[in-house]
Order: sequence, then C-alpha cells, then structure tokens
Amino acid sequence: LAMSHLVAIYIKTYQNKLSALCAASTAAMGAGAAITWLLGGDERQIGYCINNMIGDVSGIICDGAGSACSMKVSTSASAAIKASLMAINNLGVTQSEGIVASTVDETIANLGRLSRQGMLDTDVEIINIMRAKQNP
Repeated sequence: LAMSHLVAIYIKTYQNKLSALCAASTAAMGAGAAITWLLGGDERQIGYCINNMIGDVSGIICDGAGSACSMKVSTSASAAIKASLMAINNLGVTQSEGIVASTVDETIANLGRLSRQGMLDTDVEIINIMRAKQNP
C-alpha cells in the first residue's frame, strides 16, 4: 500500500495540482507498480508496468467527480492488473510507441508534460461544458 501511494505521488509531482488527467489512472499506475512488486517483479519489471499503464490509460480525462468516476476507477484497476501481468512476463510498451520513452522516469516526465501543457485547453473546455449544462 505504501509503495502504491509513493509511486502515485511521484508520478503526480510531474503534473499540475488540478489537471484534466484522471487521478484514478495515476493512482492505478502506483497500484500496478505495487502489484508487480508483490508478484516478485524487479525494478525493471516495475518500470515496464508503469510504462504499460502510461501507454494504456494516459488519455483518460477527469470530467468532475460523479458516477462515471467509479467506472474510471474500475477501468484503471483492471489496466493495472493487466499491465502488471505483462510486466512480470517482461512485456512492455516500447519507446517507439506514443509518449513512452526509453526509461520509466522519462515516460513519467512525458506524461507530466502532456498533463501540464497538452491538456490546458482540455481543462478549459471541460469547465465550459459543465458550466453550459448548469445554465441551459
């Protein structure tokens, strides 16, 4: 549990405090790392797991707490298990794909960049959509 939280906190430090990136997916990245460790995975395999998670669920947006949030938690938790099982079998998303880089730290930094810079307009549009629903 501690490892899961520490990894998630580490990943979150690369992001803005408020972000369009779903925090449940970030938390599940930490959970996947801990699951990999519990299954006997080494540091390299834990890195594979985090890269797998970032390659898989990095595009989930937060559109405000609600019932859809619980579905995102379920999706992210399932992805964590899948990513962990792949990782302990030495399978991972490669650096030639998407925002995944040659090291897990670079991949996490890329996710942070996507969150901080790439999703600024997404934040604004989500707020605009939610406000429009309040004032029909």
